[in-house]
Amino acid sequence: MRPNGWYLTADVDEFLARAGGFLRSRPGLHVMQLTWAERVRTRGAESFGTEAPVDDSVDVPVFGLLEQAGEVCATFYRLPPRALGLSPLTPEQANSLAAHLDALGHSLTRVSADHSTATAFAEAWQRHTGAMPKLRDTRLRLYRLGTLTPPEPMPAGRGRVLGEQDLEQAMFWCGEFAKAVGEPVTIDADSWAETRFADKRYTLWEAPEGTPVSIAGMNPMIGGQVQVDIVYTPAHLRGRRYAGAVTAEVSRAAVAAGASDVVLFADLSNPASNALYQRLGYRTLTDWAVYDFSTS
Repeated sequence: MRPNGWYLTADVDEFLARAGGFLRSRPGLHVMQLTWAERVRTRGAESFGTEAPVDDSVDVPVFGLLEQAGEVCATFYRLPPRALGLSPLTPEQANSLAAHLDALGHSLTRVSADHSTATAFAEAWQRHTGAMPKLRDTRLRLYRLGTLTPPEPMPAGRGRVLGEQDLEQAMFWCGEFAKAVGEPVTIDADSWAETRFADKRYTLWEAPEGTPVSIAGMNPMIGGQVQVDIVYTPAHLRGRRYAGAVTAEVSRAAVAAGASDVVLFADLSNPASNALYQRLGYRTLTDWAVYDFSTS
């Protein structure tokens, strides 16, 4: 039996071998852990940073797990630029992780997790390092699909899955989405493969004449779970049920593909989208928070 405590590794395969069962036991709450571990595994760690030991502050992917009595009970990932993502933690676990990372010389720019975990860690990190946490204004809610209820009536038109021949179309819509949400990313043919958008499957809702009016994407299935990400309708086309139709299309496709869980994030400052997802059958799983750290 291994000793109790936090264990860090730069080997994502080792992390998944030891923590995969724990992550898959609650896939909804571990959606970001599962997603980023899979991206590092498939793209290679070199796509995210330079090779380096796990006990310094160089920007490399690092994964960690907490074992107690031989069982994994918590995990984290740290990705460039020093961004920390956490599974649900108790305040005691958050404090022990903050102490451990500080002792190893790690620096952090932000932490994201369910609201109570992120808050507990942000407070612990401030105690141990003096870094000031600031809660981001954007508040997210994580939803899990119950029984899918498509819009009634559906808007005129149809859903169309984008294929490899539609790369320019996919890049355009993802670029529009990124601009709309203020995501600082360059999306073009040269940068596409390195973005978080490249591994998704996209569906467009097209008006009867074939004009694209809304898009939704979904991540690959991981651990029996699919995350719907992104959903976007241009501002001048909203209020016509297009977003509901295309979200229902990708949600149905995820279930048909065998997903036991379908999840998505929504910005709580947008009551229309939250109400839409609830009408489609999505139910609240947890609220999410991101804290940025400053040493000034």
